Order: sequence, then structure tokens, then C-alpha cells
Amino acid sequence: MANYDFFQNKDCAYFPCHSGADAENFNCLFCYCPLYALGDKCGGQFVYLENGVKDCSGCLRPHRRENSEEIRRQVMQVIEQVKKP
Repeated sequence: MANYDFFQNKDCAYFPCHSGADAENFNCLFCYCPLYALGDKCGGQFVYLENGVKDCSGCLRPHRRENSEEIRRQVMQVIEQVKKP
């Protein structure tokens, strides 16, 4: 794991922003999940609300230290998805 794979902002008013998270190992690097746009192919623990909005509040995948490299690789899928034809 590289030294840029983990970041914490313990001064954030919401830290840690997911209930039940391990505060010592909570990774803030992906504060906003870069995989949200992948919809149901993001690989995280999410639900769709009745109004169709994707709710990721129960997902800790991007905030686990050990997932950082995998998340960065998967960002390439997002980039491909939004490329201009």
C-alpha cells in the first residue's frame, strides 16, 4: 500500500460519517465515493430508495484502508462511462 492510499480528517464535523465504522481505520480519501456513478455495478453495499435514489449510507467499501487500490482501479470504469464519444 502506498503512502497516499490512506487519509483521515478527524477534524471533520462528520468523522466518521458512517455509523458503525472503525474510526481508527476509517479512510477519508474517498469522502465522496467515486464509484457512485456505476450504479448497481459499484460493488458496494447500497440500496435504492423508493424514489430511485441510490443510498450508500450503509456502505463502508471506499472507507476501508485495504480497498483503496481496488477503488482507484475501478475509477477507470467511471472514466470510460463518461468519456465523450
